[in-house]
Amino acid sequence: MRPVIPYVTAALLFGLGVYGVLRRRNAVLVLMAVELMLNAVNLVLVTADTTVKAVLPHSGQVFALFVIVLAAAEIGVGLAIVLQLYRLRASVTVDDVPLGEPVPAVAVGPASGRPDVEGAVR
Repeated sequence: MRPVIPYVTAALLFGLGVYGVLRRRNAVLVLMAVELMLNAVNLVLVTADTTVKAVLPHSGQVFALFVIVLAAAEIGVGLAIVLQLYRLRASVTVDDVPLGEPVPAVAVGPASGRPDVEGAVR
């Protein structure tokens, strides 16, 4: 098999992922674009493993497995952040995310009816 075809396909996938990260405003679509870039890296790793016989056998496949685990963890954390953003702002657009602004404090204590630090209402 000629290695040019998977490398060009990976480059196109990575470019499409970069375009999605830079142009999309929806946080879920940005996460999907990041996943597309990680899959392009996996394609490069597996292609390099099959075409270049390195000292360590199947090292590209092992690295690809690590990238898959990293992508799963990234999606878990990213979707948790997107869900919390939707609960706070009722929108998942990236433009609405406050960067550097302090989060408003929640009132705690007997006046608010919420328990204080120890867990009991005074």
